[in-house]
Amino acid sequence: MDITILYNPKCGTCQKVRAAVEAKGYKPRIVEYLKNPPSVSELDAISRKLGLEPLAMARETEPTYAGIAAKKLDRAGWLKALHENPILIQRPIVILEDRAIIARPPEKLEELFGKQPVP
Repeated sequence: MDITILYNPKCGTCQKVRAAVEAKGYKPRIVEYLKNPPSVSELDAISRKLGLEPLAMARETEPTYAGIAAKKLDRAGWLKALHENPILIQRPIVILEDRAIIARPPEKLEELFGKQPVP
């Protein structure tokens, strides 16, 4: 099973989630999204896997959020804003095949994995 984590190495929650995924026996693909921002189409796919609009993927506590939110962007606008300002992307996002979850807090991983056996 392919697992990807949108990851910030300076984030303690990201570190805990990565450790938890690896403890389940998975070898996740780690994407340091601040260095390699997902494309607009990748963000669109992630948003759909999350079952959330792109706006819900944004970190409201980031200083740049207020200025971008004030523009009243549509879906395409938010996808572009997240791509151009990856610091806004919630973290960590764990993607497992056709599903994804914002694993904050790390216990939310259970919603993604459930009782799946270790690979």
